[in-house]
Amino acid sequence: MRKTFRIKKPAEFQTVFDHHQSVANKYFVLYQLQKKDQKHFRLGLSVGKRVGKAHDRVHVKRRIRQSMLELKPILPKDRDFLIIARPAVAHQSQAFIKQQITHVLTLAKIIKE
Repeated sequence: MRKTFRIKKPAEFQTVFDHHQSVANKYFVLYQLQKKDQKHFRLGLSVGKRVGKAHDRVHVKRRIRQSMLELKPILPKDRDFLIIARPAVAHQSQAFIKQQITHVLTLAKIIKE
């Protein structure tokens, strides 16, 4: 996933948090913000220390990014997404993580199953 697809600055994270459209399941919390005139969606990730050691957190982030990249054709382009990983996601497979992200996106009515 290109760096232009990522939310990196704390002020951008805070903007999405402040508008507070969120949904959650056991594994992820998803915040979204609709932004007009945006060429592609952007993704911000937060994986806390309760998920595991640094290499575990990086592993989870890579799997989330890959899942979102695979879902890219069906995601709206005018959104910023923040995904917060919960500790239960620590040692899950790529397929399971993608399934749970799809579930959260369905709960948010962003995609249809």
